[in-house]
Amino acid sequence: MSAAGPSQGTNCAPSGGVGVVNSAAGPSQGTNCAPSGGVGVVKAARITASVYTSHVPAIGAAIDLGKTAEPYWQPVFKGYEPSKAWMKANRPDVIFLVYNDHASAFSLEMIPTFAIGCAAEFKPADEGWGPRPVPVVVGEPEFAAHIAQSVILDDFDLTIVNRMDVDHGLTVPLSLMCGQPDAWPCPVIPFAVNVVQYPVPSGRRCYQLGKAIRKAVECYDKPLNVHIWGTGGMSHQLQGPRAGLINREFDNAFLDQLITDPETLAKKPHIDYVREAGSEGIELVMWLIARGAMADTPPRVVHRFYHVPASNTAVGHLILENVQ
Repeated sequence: MSAAGPSQGTNCAPSGGVGVVNSAAGPSQGTNCAPSGGVGVVKAARITASVYTSHVPAIGAAIDLGKTAEPYWQPVFKGYEPSKAWMKANRPDVIFLVYNDHASAFSLEMIPTFAIGCAAEFKPADEGWGPRPVPVVVGEPEFAAHIAQSVILDDFDLTIVNRMDVDHGLTVPLSLMCGQPDAWPCPVIPFAVNVVQYPVPSGRRCYQLGKAIRKAVECYDKPLNVHIWGTGGMSHQLQGPRAGLINREFDNAFLDQLITDPETLAKKPHIDYVREAGSEGIELVMWLIARGAMADTPPRVVHRFYHVPASNTAVGHLILENVQ
């Protein structure tokens, strides 16, 4: 960064934001940022939809091993058939995918609270039995760096990651929504959230971060159609005396409130997630990032699906569209 730094009075970098992270020149002066559709804005990126889904690793294994038609798995994959059709009909230009790393890119030696992938590509991680046989994830470095610039200047501290592999937390949602293509249908910006090592971010912090991401997207002066995905959950606990815990009532109430009253849902404390949804249920705070990035007006519910069990985990799934 140059000593001059960004221009005063703006929290939004211009497009071409890759230079913000990697260039001594810093962002240009006099940046003008208005929301999508604002006065003077001819072309701007916009978030049109959000996707929410569990990312159970065994789902990825079932896909990779050709077990999707087996009686145990068939109900799970049937629930995503409408989503795959919707995805083909509403293909975005970029997916901003919120997930958590499972000791693939990060470890207990270093776990950033929020990390944004700014690389040109992200390879499938080897999680102990070889990488999944899925395509390499193509990134969107310029757009990712722009988002990082805007969000950091909105006082959210992000870690910039220019090289990392991505595990089932990111690739399973892509497989559920896109099937088994030779290449993923569009670039993806990985956004990793720490929900493994306490302290983890609060639901409110995640929800407000989503709003900052929306602002960053709407400041980008390229006409990109962006989807934001929140992944993880739903209720499950993988260890201890409560291993195998699933709470249908909590999960469905969470889905209801995520749609209709996310502001209140964002206030839910960590202990409620852990007590009601199990130790791994805390992953659901990541869904609040995607929900916060949606418009303030009520969304259109395109698809809702819930199924238990899938490898000792409750599978939840939503697609929400912004109403134009």
